Amino acid sequence: MEAISSTQQARVAEMEAVSAAQQAQLDELRRAVFGRKSEKLPTPDQQLRQQGRKADPAKTQATRAERRRQKAELPSERFEHPVPPEQCVCPKCGSPELSPLGEGEERVIYERVPEHFVRHVHVLQKLACRCGEYVVTAPGPRRVAEQTSYGAGLVAHLVVSKCADSTPFYRLEKACKRAGMPLSRSTMVDLFHRAAGEVEPLYDALMAHIAAQQVVQADETTLKMQKKSSKGWLWTFLAPDAIGYRFAESRSGQTPTEVLGGTSGTLVVDAYTGYNTVCTPQGRERAGCLAHVRRKLFDARKLAPEDVDVALGLILDVYRVEHDAREAGIVGTRKHLALRQSRSRDAMDALHEWLLEQEPKWPPKSKLGVAIRYPLKQWQALTVCLGDAQVPVDNNASERALRVVALGRKNFLFVGHAEAGQNTAMLYSLVASCEANGVNPEAYLADVLLRVQTHPASRIGELLPHRWTGAGA
Repeated sequence: MEAISSTQQARVAEMEAVSAAQQAQLDELRRAVFGRKSEKLPTPDQQLRQQGRKADPAKTQATRAERRRQKAELPSERFEHPVPPEQCVCPKCGSPELSPLGEGEERVIYERVPEHFVRHVHVLQKLACRCGEYVVTAPGPRRVAEQTSYGAGLVAHLVVSKCADSTPFYRLEKACKRAGMPLSRSTMVDLFHRAAGEVEPLYDALMAHIAAQQVVQADETTLKMQKKSSKGWLWTFLAPDAIGYRFAESRSGQTPTEVLGGTSGTLVVDAYTGYNTVCTPQGRERAGCLAHVRRKLFDARKLAPEDVDVALGLILDVYRVEHDAREAGIVGTRKHLALRQSRSRDAMDALHEWLLEQEPKWPPKSKLGVAIRYPLKQWQALTVCLGDAQVPVDNNASERALRVVALGRKNFLFVGHAEAGQNTAMLYSLVASCEANGVNPEAYLADVLLRVQTHPASRIGELLPHRWTGAGA
């Protein structure tokens, strides 16, 4: 009877574990469908405000001053408003002799001028010799590609609208028509891919620059292809001053190998095994993502709120160090590393002890059991940041870089084929790198689409977004 009782108890425990896992899945599904997508626990900034620490007044004033400066640099038009004749008579004495009082009262109104298209007619002078043996024609304007009558500015607008604003071409077609420029979707697609062909040398230089960096972050997401049941992948690779994308038809480790193979340094990624091909003793050291740990614990919080809140609080302590480093302007410096060594290490050590203590209490397949074992399996990767201030504590920057891809995926659904996917990745890379460096991507592309054709190949790096100094420079 005892043996039967023990068997029954084991069976009951197993069923309870399965039930708990299913309930956790149901709760997660309900939250995904009906609840807020964000994690509701306060962020470090919110925690500081709740503790009574207000924003730095000097920083706030500096931000406002910078906004005023940018507005003051906008092109200005001056409009004179004379006093109406019927009001040019004093109601007290009846005198019509009114004198100007200073230069007038100035009021500033910011207005938007609708964009418009123009038709540039270039007349190329032709000269002929009287002997009839020589005719010369003046050099014409450079074009994005041969046999096209659309300028670099227009092509740049199409690229940025799709890659930065996630606007599908059918909406751009309507917008262009409203502006008086009938431009079909097929023409836009052709111009888009021609632009990708022109900037391919820049893209190759950008990816080589990223691969040469000591710290690189990476992530990937899906991107459907037009072929039935065909799914592609768009990978992103980040350096401090550049963002690159690469399209592939699979999620295998071939893509990380192609981009980062043969390089050394640190690679900040999640636990996906596809990055194992470059995270080797001869390659890059793998650094983990603390945000993934927090997310998994948060999703399982309902099973044991009080216990999980202890772990979330310790993770919050790590993020508070990063917040303080940003506020002090010491990110990536020795002082930042000292903060991590003194404060973040204590929090991470306490978190490790909590994980080891909680591990036996939860079945491996339960929601909380999975959340606990996830960081334990990659603890070494999660603590790499404690020895290098250049390594971020999470991979959120890569996830943010993929948001525009996710929005584009929702708006224009798919790419036609693998080549189109790679063309999109190339243009995404240049546009995103411009935005990361505070460069206007339309002005940048309008310039480099023409300059790249004649720029020396050995100096192509001069045209990368983080080195670009302006049109015609």
